[in-house]
Amino acid sequence: QVQLVESGGGLVQAGGSLRLSCAASGRTFSSYAMGWFRQAPGKEREFVACISWSGGSIYYKDSVKGRFTISRDNAKNTVYLQMNSLKPEDTAVYYCAAHNRLYDSLSSRDYDYWGQGTQVTVSS
Repeated sequence: QVQLVESGGGLVQAGGSLRLSCAASGRTFSSYAMGWFRQAPGKEREFVACISWSGGSIYYKDSVKGRFTISRDNAKNTVYLQMNSLKPEDTAVYYCAAHNRLYDSLSSRDYDYWGQGTQVTVSS
């Protein structure tokens, strides 16, 4: 079992930055791949970024490439999402998620554990 708690969301003006954190419980955090997803009002949850257990494989949604950076610190059981040059269309509830399958995945269906979400609002 893995419990995930996100933090770092908030209100920011367009062009600003936020850093989301996701703290995981459990001693086996380093064996889990981690992902960030987001859901805007009236829209389906969508993939944002993911990182393998070792940090050796990283994927991003095209629209966030060059602006967002995912990273992890296995010693602190934490995964981060640094978000720069934020746009109003980045406004959403952001969720972190975990899975321990033997492949990288951009699909929410493959993630077994989810946090409660943190709101990110970008004003124009």
